[in-house]
Amino acid sequence: MKRILSVLMSTLIAASVLTACTGSGQPQTGGESSSAVSETSVPETSSSEVSPSGDSQETPQFTVDKIGITYVKSPLNVPSIVEKEKGIFSEAFSEYGLPVEYSNLTTGPEQTQALASGDIQFLYAVGATSVILSAANGADIKILSMYSRSPEAFRLFTGKDSAIQSAADLKGKKIAGPKGTILHELLVAYLATAGLAESDVEFVSMGIPDAQAALVGGAVDCALLAGPTAYNMAKDGYQIVTTGEGLVDATIVVAASGEFYEKNPLLVNRFIEAQAQIQQYMKQNPEEILEMTAKETELSIDAVKEMFPMYDFSTEITDQDIASMKKTEQFMRDNAMIENAVDIDSLILKVE
Repeated sequence: MKRILSVLMSTLIAASVLTACTGSGQPQTGGESSSAVSETSVPETSSSEVSPSGDSQETPQFTVDKIGITYVKSPLNVPSIVEKEKGIFSEAFSEYGLPVEYSNLTTGPEQTQALASGDIQFLYAVGATSVILSAANGADIKILSMYSRSPEAFRLFTGKDSAIQSAADLKGKKIAGPKGTILHELLVAYLATAGLAESDVEFVSMGIPDAQAALVGGAVDCALLAGPTAYNMAKDGYQIVTTGEGLVDATIVVAASGEFYEKNPLLVNRFIEAQAQIQQYMKQNPEEILEMTAKETELSIDAVKEMFPMYDFSTEITDQDIASMKKTEQFMRDNAMIENAVDIDSLILKVE
């Protein structure tokens, strides 16, 4: 009996010890499991990444799922041709998983409307005249950089046998060209040299190809043309009434909306960097870029070489560029092209 009681007591004591260990162990085991889950779940739920240096880096968040860019090859937009051929913008934005889509919008109103609607993020080659007009109408548009300056490349043509030789001869004539553009500004500036206004002529708004066809077909007396079209018309014997020399600086810029920059500064800065890459490629490959341009514009290489010196493609916005745009803004107000004044200095975005 003593032995049986001893065994029973031993069993009870062992059971008590086991129960005590199990009770005190449960919180410890649960605490270890909770801690392990917390440590492994942090990377899954955090929007940050840890750089090799140990710094936390926020994952970029953008308001767009693609990058829309205008592609305008006329008058002789070599940077656009080179960029598209080499895929520089596509490569620049691929690191963010954003595809690049091109839009062939050639008139100022089309471009600025697409920017306002959000269909386009960057206007890569838009006339300063169009930007000022858009801003005067209350649009959110900002200039990021320069694209080109080429007053000699913008021209007013008349027929091969036309008697039109001066601005005074344009009174009452029908003239075709793209409204709200540098060519439009050229026409008004040229008319002003003879004391005439746009109302003294019949101005018909149409794109460069249509204006060319209208002049060739005899439907208009004059056409405002630029680039390869103007070059070919001159070679075909059509008379040049005037160029932009001394009348307009033919300032073409790169633009985006202020809101887009505020919400996506990283993308705008990446665009500016890519633009610099285009400039570098052009400097390092002068013969190749001329051949690219000749192929894309269907001009002879000799024609491209003749036209290329007419263009200044430097991207920096200079004091002279600002002064030129201020002159254009004043000109547009004086000629009732815009009603509201536009502060050119505030129109230029200071990209940091």
